[in-house]
Amino acid sequence: MEGSGLKNVSSHCSISEMDDFDLSKLLDKPRINIERQRSFDERSLSELSIGLSRGLDNYENAYSPGRSGLDTPASSARNSFEPHPMVAEAWDALRRSMVHFRGQPVGTIAAVDHAAEEVLNYDQVFVRDFVPSALAFLMNGEPDIVKNFLLKTLQLQGWEKRVDRFKLGEGVMPASFKVLHDPVRKTDTIMADFGESAIGRVAPVDSGFWWIILLRAYTKSTGDVSLAETPECQRGMRLILSLCLSEGFDTFPTLLCADGCSMIDRRMGIYGYPIEIQALFFMALRSALAMLKHDTEGGEFVERIVKRLHALSYHMRSYFWLDFQQLNDIYRYKTEEYSHTAVNKFNVIPDSIPDWVFEFVPKRGGYFVGNVSPARMDFRWFALGNCIAILSSLATPEQASAIMDLIEARWDELVAEMPLKISYPALENHDWRHITGCDPKNTRWSYHNGGSWPVLLWLLTAACIKTGRPQIARRAIDLAESRLSKDSWPEYYDGTVGRYIGKQARKYQTWSIAGYLVAKMLLEDPSHLGMIALEEDKQMKPVIKRSASWTC
Repeated sequence: MEGSGLKNVSSHCSISEMDDFDLSKLLDKPRINIERQRSFDERSLSELSIGLSRGLDNYENAYSPGRSGLDTPASSARNSFEPHPMVAEAWDALRRSMVHFRGQPVGTIAAVDHAAEEVLNYDQVFVRDFVPSALAFLMNGEPDIVKNFLLKTLQLQGWEKRVDRFKLGEGVMPASFKVLHDPVRKTDTIMADFGESAIGRVAPVDSGFWWIILLRAYTKSTGDVSLAETPECQRGMRLILSLCLSEGFDTFPTLLCADGCSMIDRRMGIYGYPIEIQALFFMALRSALAMLKHDTEGGEFVERIVKRLHALSYHMRSYFWLDFQQLNDIYRYKTEEYSHTAVNKFNVIPDSIPDWVFEFVPKRGGYFVGNVSPARMDFRWFALGNCIAILSSLATPEQASAIMDLIEARWDELVAEMPLKISYPALENHDWRHITGCDPKNTRWSYHNGGSWPVLLWLLTAACIKTGRPQIARRAIDLAESRLSKDSWPEYYDGTVGRYIGKQARKYQTWSIAGYLVAKMLLEDPSHLGMIALEEDKQMKPVIKRSASWTC
């Protein structure tokens, strides 16, 4: 570990001591009532940014324990202002979605849409969908359901997983599970889906990453390190890590993934190294690094994680990042460069740059592109990957600010009438037919193909707070509050500006409800950010220069 770039942590340190992001200083500052003061001038914004950045440097000792009973949202109980009527409605809807196994709450189902003709798998508990629900419960001082969920999915991880006659890796977490109640025998059983029932039969790469991230959120929220330190949780993390840290033929530190392996769970041309998975991968590695014991088994993974984090952060910040200067450089690329000093390392042909990019990229601002691989650069914007890049500090402070600059500069394209576009722009015509396989659900400006997803509101809000831009979050929440309840909390919206309820969107979509609650509670009490964000490790620097040979 000596000279590795990350701080050396002794084997007996607790998780809270091993983490690197402390909001205790922020908690001591006079609280800014963001709900009342809806507009900020440049001076007050800069002061808030400074206060947040100072308070977010270390949060090793801070956690946000429960402050309220089950029936009263903790956030509204702590503030003098009258909460928005949607808050109580959202809590009622979230509680209706709760699933119990043998008398204990273990998660929330994807949607409670009684008007839907087909239930499909919306009556199941999805790992990725439960994350905003879990954060809402943690922020409200109700950690039991989160603990039960973590333990139950950990048990499911141990199941033998087969798709047709092929056996999946031991560490794969389920995409979802369903609790079956037998009223006659008075028994409960669980059915899990590891991709064998999914549309397209794709295993979820992101489930394991979300599980690790949520385990850390639980630990930071409750201050209870005992769950993460159990042999079962330690083994669960190691199994997940063994899948994604394995060495093979790949020459990149990024993780090779199939279409449909993430929130974008249908074919959308993200095969390769999608930004969403790389950002979640980075965040899960950093979260695991804070929770793994430095014993014989865990120590080996710690060393592998440290090496991978160095390579991954360098690769992503160098090759996935796009701003005006970088676009101009790519526009002038030479091709067919052979040597260790090549500038155009992936042989991206400048003529492959789509026309829309030149208008989309502002002079101030930037973002992580959707995908980079040989002879291919997917220039599309993907919201989740960029927000997670900010929260995990995969993005440098300068890059995080640039992403916020881009969102402000391209508000009409990325937010418009309903936060937030999952991807931009939409695939159309021949591209849509070829890339999506003529998927009727992913027609242009719908579903994953440029649709607007209210669940992304919590990620946007968290990113805004971390970068000291709460006014952006306030503006987005105001937009959501003008429609979400009236429209019965839909799963997604359609159209270039998100004006229409999605053509196949479920109503009372649980993560739309939970995402709103998390966004509200984050804005009212920014100290909650500690459970879901990591500050930059200033010692993490590239171990090689951009043009250096791998033979050095």
